Amino acid sequence: MADERSRYLRQARRLRGSARRWSVLGGMFTGAAAVLTPYAGLGLPDAAWAAAAGGSVMLAAWRWADLRRHHAEPVPAALPPAALAAARQARLTSVVEQFPAGRTALQELRRHRARAELKGSAAVDPWLRLDRAAGTLAGLAPRLTGHGAAVLPEAASAEHSLRDLAHRVAGVERALRFAPPDGRDGLQDAHRTLLTQLTDGVTAYETLVAASAGYVAEDARAGAHLGDAGTATRLTEAADLLRGVTDALTELRPPGQAPAGSGGTSR
Repeated sequence: MADERSRYLRQARRLRGSARRWSVLGGMFTGAAAVLTPYAGLGLPDAAWAAAAGGSVMLAAWRWADLRRHHAEPVPAALPPAALAAARQARLTSVVEQFPAGRTALQELRRHRARAELKGSAAVDPWLRLDRAAGTLAGLAPRLTGHGAAVLPEAASAEHSLRDLAHRVAGVERALRFAPPDGRDGLQDAHRTLLTQLTDGVTAYETLVAASAGYVAEDARAGAHLGDAGTATRLTEAADLLRGVTDALTELRPPGQAPAGSGGTSR
């Protein structure tokens, strides 16, 4: 979110500085024309001095008029400190992410921060498994072509859902410390259910990564042995396995959440 108040004030400073500069230039050229014209008589250089003086004075008048119109607009309200800090952080992050090394460093920093938030939770182990599997799939992604490439958006959506589920598990665990005795059983049941969903989802994601690796291997083998019918069959079987695991991951996604490739949110 941009700080509209800061933008307004910067624009006012620019307009004021421009108006002052043109006012000084206009005064200099007007003074020079007033002195030199009677001194040397009228001639072509005097026309240049007069034109420069008139143009500078007009530009100064327009800049002062722009400044008055700008001041007539209401001054935007100042952002709260938290929102201002978030806006500055977003701008800094966008600059850093323009460089590959900076983007990698930010991703690693986010992973470490997310792991720290889950410290002491039962969701840590599934989260670490998911992180390793996601890193492996990222390495395989450039080689997933054809039918294999179709699973990447679904895998990104599943990864995002599982990471969100891990934080939900940790949140329920923290809430258990404050739950009254009569409500603790319900929260514990919800925690067990969420943890089971997380573990099953991570296992399915790992299966998808393994199937992706098998697809990449069979794709490479098919490229090396174009006339081998058995290799082509295994490649087809690997593609079918990928589609099957993708369908299973789709069932784990909460209702109403779209895949990443169709406008959903991905990490």
